[in-house]
Amino acid sequence: MEHPPADPNLNLEIFSLGKRSIASPLVRYKQGVSFIRDGRRMLMDLDRDKVREALDKGQEPPSLELAGPRDKIYFDPTKTKAAIVACGGLCPGINSVVRSIVLELHYNYGVRNILGIKFGLEGFIPEYGHELMELNPEVVVNIHGRGGCFLGMSRGPQDIEEVVDAIERLNISLLFTIGGDGTLRASNKICAEVHERGLKTAVVAIPKTIDNDIAYVARTFGFDSAVAAATQAIASAHNEAISLPHGIGLVKVMGRYAGFVAAHATLALAEVNFCLIPEVPFDLEGDNGLLAHVLERTVERGHAVILVAEGAGQNLIGEGELKKDASGNVLLHDIGIFLRDRIKDYFLKKGISLNLKYIDPSYMIRSVAANPIDRIYCGFLGQHAVHAGMAGKSRLMVSSWNGNFVHVPLEVCTKGVKRVDPGGQLWRSVREVTGQGRLISG
Repeated sequence: MEHPPADPNLNLEIFSLGKRSIASPLVRYKQGVSFIRDGRRMLMDLDRDKVREALDKGQEPPSLELAGPRDKIYFDPTKTKAAIVACGGLCPGINSVVRSIVLELHYNYGVRNILGIKFGLEGFIPEYGHELMELNPEVVVNIHGRGGCFLGMSRGPQDIEEVVDAIERLNISLLFTIGGDGTLRASNKICAEVHERGLKTAVVAIPKTIDNDIAYVARTFGFDSAVAAATQAIASAHNEAISLPHGIGLVKVMGRYAGFVAAHATLALAEVNFCLIPEVPFDLEGDNGLLAHVLERTVERGHAVILVAEGAGQNLIGEGELKKDASGNVLLHDIGIFLRDRIKDYFLKKGISLNLKYIDPSYMIRSVAANPIDRIYCGFLGQHAVHAGMAGKSRLMVSSWNGNFVHVPLEVCTKGVKRVDPGGQLWRSVREVTGQGRLISG
């Protein structure tokens, strides 16, 4: 996997609102609570040679602050008002994160004033007319078994000053944001405006994306559930393909800039013969292009299964500037439809019969309920987000990194995206499983 480089010059310190002077309510647990001191940090890169290189240069290897409860907290729970907002598109596990935050705030910290912001950042803007939701354990007790987002979500930039106006008007002390790279950038802008106004509001982000492409996160929540759902679509495509003469199953999954879902689903089921991702270019035409290989495979073995990430092969489809959605994401050409039609035309020109079934389960995948592994992970993320916020830490994203939960400054995690490394172990394993080789002619 490729993350932006762990630059020794990055400022990885976590911003704090002020001195922590209130004993944590968690001290009532005589056993089982290990408080974390702020000096504890985890190395970003565990490669011995890179650590040694930094030390030889007299530099401290880049490290991230360890997440977890602090023995002293900043906010008085009896006077704290928290708010939770989810933005962007659906992803398995959002409800589990919300539930975890609410239960941790209510039961372990004694915070009784928790608001749910409806339909993303729109919920802060009066003109949209979205009502606030009061959250407590009774409201969220069963939501973790559902798909979707019971708070509602929306895309699109909102006026940050208006958002902070609402935060100030509502006297919100803690804001938890759940979302992808756009939400992380918006959270960073909210922090800047909050600081400019001198407000004592902590902003803690929980990274969300099915694509698993957020920098400095080992695995985003919902990814495991998405891969599991994708394998069901692949299994259906394989069953269709083997049940018909010259059968081809073509499946498109999410992955705008990174092919992690496609790569992992390929490895999980091992029924895929061609896996196409944005990070690895491929040709259609020519002796070594995709069409020739698909034809050869189908004629020799009687069937083929093709899995393509939505961002793959965009250079093969049309020209001109692409439009963007409300969140600023590029509206991609539909690679699934494009490949379906091109494969059919190619077989027809070769005079070979074809039974091709195209499956696009994208919206089914992102709206399913989180599986048990993701629910557990979401629980950890929600708890650590609360620990950070109650300690007065802000401008951060809670992340899983090298086997630990850590705090990553928002300024750092928004500098780039994580992608599949074409020369790395993951893609090598995919090529070994599929046997597809290098689909580039010439």
